[in-house]
Amino acid sequence: MNLAVMVNLRARRGSEKVGGLVRRLFPRARLALTRSLEDARAWISGPLRQDPPTLLLAGGGDGTITGLINEMRAQGLALPAIGVLPLGTGNAWARVTGAPSVPVALRQLARCGESLPPLRHFSLVGLEGRVAPFAGTGWDAEALQDFKDNLAKFPAGPLREANAGLRGYLGALATRTIPRHLLGKANLRAKVFNLGAPALTVDEQGRVIPMPGGETGALLYDGPVGVCGAATTPEFGFGFKAFPFAQAVPHRLSVRVYGVGALEGARNVFKLWRGQHPMPGMHDFFVERLRMDFDRDVPFQMGGDIMGIRRSLEFSLSEESVNLVDWRQLGRLVASA
Repeated sequence: MNLAVMVNLRARRGSEKVGGLVRRLFPRARLALTRSLEDARAWISGPLRQDPPTLLLAGGGDGTITGLINEMRAQGLALPAIGVLPLGTGNAWARVTGAPSVPVALRQLARCGESLPPLRHFSLVGLEGRVAPFAGTGWDAEALQDFKDNLAKFPAGPLREANAGLRGYLGALATRTIPRHLLGKANLRAKVFNLGAPALTVDEQGRVIPMPGGETGALLYDGPVGVCGAATTPEFGFGFKAFPFAQAVPHRLSVRVYGVGALEGARNVFKLWRGQHPMPGMHDFFVERLRMDFDRDVPFQMGGDIMGIRRSLEFSLSEESVNLVDWRQLGRLVASA
């Protein structure tokens, strides 16, 4: 197994100690401890390009993993199998694949010897030439920016660490994002157009069915928007099952539009968190491509990183996909050995 490992030292739990454990368990692995995108880019263009790995372990949050994948694409490298090590904040992909703590994950992987561990296939959302496991706009993008702005106020130390996880995210949502909407910011409105094959949806029992009037070019939705986006994985991070039907239909994006006001959204936040279905005001589509047009400029995020401000967004199912280490299955195999 040709193994390469990248640890983002700027991630919430990134540290030299993780690098030391990698060196002890995998002495032949190529290890990079990075602090910036430039560090990662130089590592990819050098050691990785010269000898592409069969397995790449990436330690960081969703933004780290998404950035790594996009940088490899930009440099024309085929994506190897990737093992996500949960060193970030939201850790959506790590949670979905059942990643344990980093020491446990590395020790389980070492038990594989020269064989690849079990893998799980994930499609990718394409947007403006980049790919990610999820992307969207609305309260999620605003809350993410509010969370990062709030966290930046704290100096490095225990207080910052205490506000760097779910507690800090919910705090930013409750004290910044929702009040801003309740105190006068007009509800966002959007039109959603299907640009690919006829759309599918889900009924009240969660069964996938053809969407009436969902043909190519159809207007799928026209109305208020609290949150909207597309994903190929069920979680946004922090255990938030924002897209509970992701992967229900192979080779389709799972698209959700939640068309309610901020007050009702706040009342239902824990139902939304659990991925409860059905929900009043929730609209689910399965598409290959679609466009969202908004009535004002909005921030949008990809893989947990704010990417900019747009009035219109066009999502597509990427031609590329990725195989991630299925830590949950690996754990079962190790336990039964």
